[in-house]
Amino acid sequence: MSAATACMPLVPPVHGSAGPAMAAAAVVVERRHPGPAEAVKIESHGTEELRRPEDDDDGDVMNEPRAVVRTLTCERKPYVEGFALWRSIGRPELPELDPILSFDEFEFSAPAGFTDHPHRGFENVTYMLEGGVSYHDFSGHKGTINTGDVQWLTAGRGVVHAEVPGGEGVQRGINIWINLAAEDKMVEPMYQDLASHAIPTAAAENDGGVSVKVIAGECLGARSPLRPRTPALCLDVALRPGACLRQPVPRSWNACAYVIGGEAVFPGDEGASAGARTLVVFGGDGDGVDVRAEAAGAGARIMLVAARPHGEAVVRDGPFVMNTREEVEQAREDFRHRRNGFEMADGWTSDHAATAAAR
Repeated sequence: MSAATACMPLVPPVHGSAGPAMAAAAVVVERRHPGPAEAVKIESHGTEELRRPEDDDDGDVMNEPRAVVRTLTCERKPYVEGFALWRSIGRPELPELDPILSFDEFEFSAPAGFTDHPHRGFENVTYMLEGGVSYHDFSGHKGTINTGDVQWLTAGRGVVHAEVPGGEGVQRGINIWINLAAEDKMVEPMYQDLASHAIPTAAAENDGGVSVKVIAGECLGARSPLRPRTPALCLDVALRPGACLRQPVPRSWNACAYVIGGEAVFPGDEGASAGARTLVVFGGDGDGVDVRAEAAGAGARIMLVAARPHGEAVVRDGPFVMNTREEVEQAREDFRHRRNGFEMADGWTSDHAATAAAR
């Protein structure tokens, strides 16, 4: 995916400010058939080597842009005091886009906080647009991801952690859940934390109309050091008015774009225009996507995400995502009895839970 190109060059863009469904509702969703750091800081509970997202590319040059098959406008939904989100994937109209289980823009402020809770079976991606989120897990991994930072957490066989606002006022970000293949559900957990200044930034040669933060995958010759377990592409794209990006995407992958701000146009067979907090879903025919900012507007900021689907059954119950109902029940029992990946939760309490209890 190295041959992304930019068109309609203009002047340099600026990445500006634009919250996570960190604790999913305890609802069972079952699908039996697939739907259409400084430097990088990596911390793992195990030593297993992750594979690079293999080159599923059909070639480095994009020849056929994908058509837009669906657009969804997202509305702000408050959940508890201090926490609200705009959900695009993971709602009744679009329960998932295999392997993307959920896609949320969130806002997070006190008194909200997600104290000690488990996860198993998927990857949890948090990318901060404004402010920060502080976290602490049962292995001692803790810190704060701030504006422009990303944390790519492969929960694997089990993680227990807490997440709270990282500062005063409203913190904003993007949270994405990406499913793991059945063979990867029980891998050792792994954190990949990448600070904003360490995320590669790509720009089109000889123009300043396109700027891309390459969170995962590759764009305009820049490659992210992050190594998702499920091969994925994740780009934060800033476009000046009229500027355009043509980004290759493997034909076998599902792809979508979320407009963080501004007004974007997605050319194709019929084309589509989308404003802020709109999700655009691309069809499977084509080897890439085109995105352009409206020429008459103030530019656009888009999160472009694509990933290789698993085509497997999905059973999801709150913080656990497995392939069968029996596996979900096993996950609950393992957490309850502190075994099979949850041993470190026995007797552990996060700093954040302790602080909340002392109030």
